[in-house]
Amino acid sequence: MPAPSIGPIQHVSTVDAVLARSAARTPHHVALRFADRSWTYAELDAATSRAAASLRSLGLERGDRVAAFGRNSDAYLLGFLGCARAGLVHVPVNYALTGAELAYLVDQAGCRAALVDPGLRDTFDAVDLPDVACVMPLRDAAGSLLEASSSGPVPDTPLPDGEPPVADDELVQLLYTSGTTSQPKGAMMTHRALVHEYLSCIVALDLRHDERPLHPMPLYHSAQMHVFLLPYLAVGAENHLLETPDVPTVLAAVEEREVTALFLAPTVWVPLANHPDFATRNLGSLRKAFYGASIMPGPIVQRLRDALPGLALYNCFGQSEIGPLATVLQPEEHDARPASCGRSVLFVELAVIDEDGAFVEGEGTGEVVYRSPQLCAGYWDKPEETAEAFRDGWFHSGDLVRIDAEGYITVVDRIKDVINTGGVLVASREVEDALYTHEAVAEVAVIGTPDDRWIEAVTAFVVLKDGHDADEAALIEHSRGRLAGYKRPKSVRFVGELPRNQSGKLLKRVLRDV
Repeated sequence: MPAPSIGPIQHVSTVDAVLARSAARTPHHVALRFADRSWTYAELDAATSRAAASLRSLGLERGDRVAAFGRNSDAYLLGFLGCARAGLVHVPVNYALTGAELAYLVDQAGCRAALVDPGLRDTFDAVDLPDVACVMPLRDAAGSLLEASSSGPVPDTPLPDGEPPVADDELVQLLYTSGTTSQPKGAMMTHRALVHEYLSCIVALDLRHDERPLHPMPLYHSAQMHVFLLPYLAVGAENHLLETPDVPTVLAAVEEREVTALFLAPTVWVPLANHPDFATRNLGSLRKAFYGASIMPGPIVQRLRDALPGLALYNCFGQSEIGPLATVLQPEEHDARPASCGRSVLFVELAVIDEDGAFVEGEGTGEVVYRSPQLCAGYWDKPEETAEAFRDGWFHSGDLVRIDAEGYITVVDRIKDVINTGGVLVASREVEDALYTHEAVAEVAVIGTPDDRWIEAVTAFVVLKDGHDADEAALIEHSRGRLAGYKRPKSVRFVGELPRNQSGKLLKRVLRDV
């Protein structure tokens, strides 16, 4: 093996350099398996350079945004890593979005190019995106990114001559997160923020090179990509990727591939633990079960423990703006604090403030705020929202928590009107706006209600106009053309009036008790 060339000393660490270091350390170890393909670390690193060069050959310039609209695949990962190495900004897009929702996100980010699964191309082409100059298929088509990444010479650098190396304070991704309004916000993630977050994950979740993790949750979501896949690539593990979190497929993969670590949202753990195959598959290889976004139901925890006595459970909590991991409840802490989401991870400092903005000393309840190098640099093209979230030297999360004397936090509620359904955030205002377009609706309030599968189900309370009539099915059907499937109401309840206080403010907490 030739000695590495001696160049300028690098004092930065980029996302793609995380992979390059693993490739230098264990070049021939398998990094990723997807479908019938496998990549060693050296092959994946070389493919990342080819992907980066291919993206820059499209005429894209440093800092340009590239939308990614696809399901899980090795090509999707190469799209992210290629953007990172090319100095481009990756914009993951939920593949369930359609119409105006899809158009808004791609337009708001100012994307100049898009990486699209061929199976989703019709959905993408159905919206008007005048600023998107080129669309490249991710895979399964001639001229795809996967095809360009799979063979040919590896460029010394994918950057044009004279262009300096990518710096760790440059943006690498816009992670869109819903807030209290109908317009999502793009959290601006730098290389530096994500690399800090990866190290926090490695330490807090005890990630090891000799593990075989399975990654079935969507890579457009920050948790699967940035809490598990990239940190596991950083330590040199053998990663197994599934296109979707189909429960029978997940159970079969755990048995057949002798998977040792698995992350699922509670909304997938619940049907997995209740599936007939759970009792018949040999799942003895599984040593770690990660979950996040909400508390795992107690009976499911017990079922997993009974079936797999050696299983270690980790509860992961945070939000996209912080990479997204902020706190972890360790396996040995579950019995004493089953409802807690743990304490802050390595590079996160948290505090709790009360309604007056004073810090809660010892035990108490209030909004959790953060200081961390993992934090985003603000919201893309939203200076007012950025100023509101970053105040007094802290990032204000909008999460109401209870903290104990030892620093463990338990989520009480969300200050912002956001519904956590299946681990995906939905702005209630967005659903309300869609229902208000129905001619029979006079007033509507949308909240999340407890649900055995979804943890929180999108539930609409509707007051009908005098002389008008509509039933639950009609209103849900009305939302079909206006909202992605996961945002549509799971149920509609009709009421005579909505509860309000004396000043006319809607009291959604009252609706939660109806």
